[in-house]
Amino acid sequence: MTDEMKPANFDRRMLEALVCPQTKQLLEYNAETQELISRGVRLAFPIRNGIPILLVDEARVLD
Repeated sequence: MTDEMKPANFDRRMLEALVCPQTKQLLEYNAETQELISRGVRLAFPIRNGIPILLVDEARVLD
């Protein structure tokens, strides 16, 4: 995979500042799926090109 095709790395230090837009609780980082997880509302927010997308409409509902 070329560098251009690799997903951008997520800066884990951002986790200290990012919260769920609904619950205002801290999010968990899932490196495998490149998502931020909100256990309180069972949503997974995508990380695209290293940028967290904290929009409920863009989140995936967890089973």
